[in-house]
Amino acid sequence: MGLSETLAEYFDVAAHGSDVRTELLAGLTTFLTMSYIVVVNPAILSAAINIEGISDGRLFAMLSVVTIISAATATLVMALYANRPFAQAPGLGLNAFFAFTVVLTLGVPWQTALAAVVVEGLLFIALTAVGAREYVIKLFPEPVKLAVGSGIGLFLAIIGFQAMRVVASDPATFVTFSPVFAKDPVALLSVIGLFFTFGLYARGVKGSVIIGILVTTVLGYAASAMGYTAFPAEETGGAIVSSSLTGATQTYSLAAYNITPLAGAFLDGLSNVDALTFSLIVFTFFFVDFFDTAGTLVGVGQVAGFLDENGDLPDIDKPLMADAIGTTVGGMLGTSTVTTYIESATGVEEGGRTGLTALAVAGLFVLSLAFVPLAAGIPSYASHLALVVIGIIMLGNVVAVDWDDLTNAIPAGMTILVMPFTFSIAYGIAAGIVSYPIVKVAAGEGKDVHAGQWVLALAFVGYFFVRTSGLLAGNL
Repeated sequence: MGLSETLAEYFDVAAHGSDVRTELLAGLTTFLTMSYIVVVNPAILSAAINIEGISDGRLFAMLSVVTIISAATATLVMALYANRPFAQAPGLGLNAFFAFTVVLTLGVPWQTALAAVVVEGLLFIALTAVGAREYVIKLFPEPVKLAVGSGIGLFLAIIGFQAMRVVASDPATFVTFSPVFAKDPVALLSVIGLFFTFGLYARGVKGSVIIGILVTTVLGYAASAMGYTAFPAEETGGAIVSSSLTGATQTYSLAAYNITPLAGAFLDGLSNVDALTFSLIVFTFFFVDFFDTAGTLVGVGQVAGFLDENGDLPDIDKPLMADAIGTTVGGMLGTSTVTTYIESATGVEEGGRTGLTALAVAGLFVLSLAFVPLAAGIPSYASHLALVVIGIIMLGNVVAVDWDDLTNAIPAGMTILVMPFTFSIAYGIAAGIVSYPIVKVAAGEGKDVHAGQWVLALAFVGYFFVRTSGLLAGNL
């Protein structure tokens, strides 16, 4: 039996209506779309982590290695244990909270923050093992489950447009069309690549997203070679991060570095810790990651057609365990919380239906250790155009909501709108869960609300109180 046949049999590819080539192509698509994290995560965390005697360049390289190992580990567990096409890596938003809020604003040592991540991961492993996380997710109101996919679609799109420099910040309207769009080579190239990808997708070209990313990347390098450069951030309303059309950050040899100074640093963070402060940090990481991962699994699962008649993802405990293991390993090695990536939707749209897709993603992460990380060669504007394409496609999930019933429409609408406007999947889910019992009672249908759904709603109210009342900062 050849390798292809062995893989097909192990992952039961045929039973899922797929084939090995499609699964591998889907894995490549997902990896290219999320590979930016190999550069972005170190850039964020290095702002908060300082190790005596280690240069900024070496620290960046070490964090890249840690990011890759944690992503590969979690995604490998997803492939071999859960047999799902979901990829995982240190989560955006969670790494920013780690660096800019916990460490830089609240003054918590970065080692202590890592210890909180490890504790969170261990709690997740325990709760997942006894089925508690799966039970809570099943309590999600049906309109919230059905709306998550569309909310994530909008969330993906705005992330994509931002990286493509189509939108920029604005003090009056918060977000606006880039004021220098017509003069910005990156923005123009991004839109050309986007519509090229749209055209390929509309024609049903297999691998259209990959082709669009690669063609846009090649055009970017060609334009850079001809002397075109991006405008600095101040000329574009703060939307520009890199000053190069190629998007390259720095070149380094991973073989020259090791992660020993980072690995195990969480142990130092467990000494001389204020119990209340530490508990609140763990709680925040725990709460956001719990519902961020749950929302992503349900949303991407909806795109893949995995959800059952009740809107639940069968055997969700297995992908949740992969998330928990990845978070624990990542914290031990020296990175922030690992979570399931919404970019997995790109691979699902390319036909990925089994763990073979995730195995391909994990393999590509491992390969990137031997070479300059592939993410450094793929400009963010090129990889992120895929998010806009997939975001539009995911909007189709909105038709599953019963919009004629306001007790469904209101929580679904809140879920969809709050996600992109707060830049948080977790907040969107919270808005839907809190509004559901309220509108049900107001409509005289309070008997339809499960006691557990009231508990979830109250838990979110308590969570927002902690996050916005200054209670966390007051204990430092």
